[in-house]
Order: sequence, then C-alpha cells, then structure tokens
Amino acid sequence: MRNELRELTWGWWLAVLIGLFAIVAGVIVILKPSDSLSTLAVILGIFILIDGIVELIGSLSDQMENRGLLAIVGVISVIAGVLLIRHPLGGVRAVALLLGIWLIAAGIVRFVAVFYEPGNRVWRILAAAIFVVFGIVIVAQPHIGYTTLAVIAGICFICYGLAMVAAGWAMHTIRHAADQAPPG
Repeated sequence: MRNELRELTWGWWLAVLIGLFAIVAGVIVILKPSDSLSTLAVILGIFILIDGIVELIGSLSDQMENRGLLAIVGVISVIAGVLLIRHPLGGVRAVALLLGIWLIAAGIVRFVAVFYEPGNRVWRILAAAIFVVFGIVIVAQPHIGYTTLAVIAGICFICYGLAMVAAGWAMHTIRHAADQAPPG
C-alpha cells in the first residue's frame, strides 16, 4: 500500500509548480489586459499545451477512471495549445473560440472526474463550473474585447492554479502520511 501511494503521489511537486505558475500568469494577465493579444495567445497556448500533456500522461495511468475521456481532452488541449502558440495573431475571435471550447471541455472533464476522485470536491466542482461558465460566455460572444478576454483568462488561470496547488498539496500530504505509516 505504501509503495502504491508513493507511486500515485510522486508528481505532487509538479502539480504545485504548475499551479503557482498558473496563478502568477493569471495575475499578470489581469494586471496587464491591454497588452497584445499575441502575448496572451502564446501564454494560453503554453498552459493549454502543458495541461494537455499532463492529461495525456494521466490517461496512461492504470489507476485513472475515464482514461479515454482524459485522453480525448488531452489531445484537444495539445492541438489547441500548439495552434495558439503557432498562430497567435489569428485574431480575437479565433483565440476566443479556441479558449472557450477548451474551457468548456476542460470544465466538463474536471466535473466528471470529481465523482471518481475523492477529496476537495467542492473546490473542484466550483473550478469546473467556472471553466464551463466562462467557456460558454466566450463562445457566445466570440467578438469579445481584449480586456474582457484577458480578465476572463486571468481568472481561469488563477482558479486552475489554485485547484492544482490544492491537488498537489493533497498529494504531498498523502505521500507524507504514507512515509510515516509503519510498513506493512
């Protein structure tokens, strides 16, 4: 049991690091919403790409329920991330639609995952709901302005970062408890 817990929680520090990076990026995007859309698109692309890679890696784990759903969202995230990095000047509408679709898909997957993974359910449901709501707002209004898009993206980054830090810290706590438990 101890080895299984250690194996499942090895990446706690990565989740915390990604979460902190997302929070910092969210704050920067909110504080500087008038900066160019291409910068925002590249930042979004990097985060979405990293999220997709992490989800694809997670889909390979034998312990994960809904591995297929996680893999699909991972592939969509990788494609969206690469497109945003490669073509940041595709226009506000394209960036907004890509971001909106990604937020809806990521929110739905996170909501479904809440029922298969215990712990921090209220926060994870709240984060999933925020992703879906902001995604719907963006898809419904693809001509959304730079400032509004930046603020929504910044809020999503911060929520995602907080959820990742909480998940990483929970993994760290479980790992530490497993290390302290008597062998057996």
